[in-house]
Amino acid sequence: MSAVEKNNLHQRNRHRSRYDFPSLIKALPELAEVVYVNNHNDESIDFADPESVKLLNKAILKSFYKIKYWDIPDGYLCPPIPGRADYIHYVADLIGVETKNIQVLDIGVGANCVYPIIGQFEYAWKFVGSDIDPKALGNAQKIIDENKLKEFIELRQQPTLTNIFQGVIRESDHFDLSICNPPFHASEAEAAAGTNRKLKNLGLASRARKWPTLNFGGQSGELWVKGGEFEFVKKMIIESAHFSEQCLWFTSLISKRENVGGLEDQIKNLNAKQFKIIEMSQGQKSSRILAWSFKGKNK
Repeated sequence: MSAVEKNNLHQRNRHRSRYDFPSLIKALPELAEVVYVNNHNDESIDFADPESVKLLNKAILKSFYKIKYWDIPDGYLCPPIPGRADYIHYVADLIGVETKNIQVLDIGVGANCVYPIIGQFEYAWKFVGSDIDPKALGNAQKIIDENKLKEFIELRQQPTLTNIFQGVIRESDHFDLSICNPPFHASEAEAAAGTNRKLKNLGLASRARKWPTLNFGGQSGELWVKGGEFEFVKKMIIESAHFSEQCLWFTSLISKRENVGGLEDQIKNLNAKQFKIIEMSQGQKSSRILAWSFKGKNK
């Protein structure tokens, strides 16, 4: 079967072609246990099954990014690797793919540590990853240790639930970039509704009641926060002004297009010098990166 490119992914994204299951199974033989031939005569997995998705991620990370060990605790967010890679490649364009010695702050690194893994492999970036959840940080540290990535990835716990940059960025720190995959939802109920929409998009609407509420994984801090995405990123923007000399570009994923206008107003009110919206899409899902800087000028 010839590979079909996913033309909506970034041109440098290694995952533009359909999943090559024979190659992935060669990298991780246990993946074979969950691969089946679907009604279209294509090899696939059950994307509504957390364990199947975890095995797919393990195979992808091992095959493409040379990660020998990767795992996450039950119930934690199991991210789609192609989408995470897209974010990294688009922000690489923002700061310049040829730029060396890049320092990146990952807000909410999570138990999976996926953004630092991809950024280090693709561009040799160094990362500081922060999170409020000590269990997530402990798991991420094990991934770092097992794959000998200590030289490239440092973890820090955010000590205060209501802070984002404060308490993480130190006086001696200078970052070229901050990235964030914010909690998109305002409540657990809203997050559960999002899961059901995902099931419908996968053609599995009839199974919504048969699976755990959040069968794609995710803790409260990963999926929902009071005020939802808008309030979280608004808080991030306000805090960023206090660290304007210590980070060149601040960025965040934005899932809801209707949030962009209000967040843009917030950025302008703080007299940021540059503001960009970078559109992304993966399959039926569209999202965007919001980026702002207090240095330089908009062209």
